[in-house]
Amino acid sequence: MFELKVTQHFAAAHNLREFGGRCENLHGHNWLVEAVIRADELDRIGLVLDFGLLKKHLQAALELLDHRYLNELPAFQSQNPSSENIARFIYRHLAPLVGEESGGRARLHSVSAWESENASATYTEP
Repeated sequence: MFELKVTQHFAAAHNLREFGGRCENLHGHNWLVEAVIRADELDRIGLVLDFGLLKKHLQAALELLDHRYLNELPAFQSQNPSSENIARFIYRHLAPLVGEESGGRARLHSVSAWESENASATYTEP
C-alpha cells in the first residue's frame, strides 16, 4: 500500500450556531488541510499520482472556502462549518478528482482540517 500526503492552507471566518460558548461568536482560523491518498499499485512510471495534480485539485477545493464567511456558503447553511464538516466538504470535492486523475488506481483516504496547531478533525469514507 502506498500513501501520499499533501497540505495546504486557507483562511476563513465562521461561527458555530447553538454552540453555547465563545465559538458561537464570529471568529476566524488559518486552517491547515491535509489530504491523504492511497493506492495498492503504482502507474507505469512508478507513481501513485503526480503531487502537482493533487495539490492543484486541493487548492481548487480550498479556493471555495478561502477568505469567506463559511456560514454564508450553501454547504454550511443547514450545518455548522465545524472542522469536521469542513473536512467532509473538502473530501467530497476532492475524492472524484483523485479517482479520475489516477485512472481509478488511487483513492482519497482522508482529509484533515487543522483549525490550530493542536486541534484537527479528520473525515474518511468506508
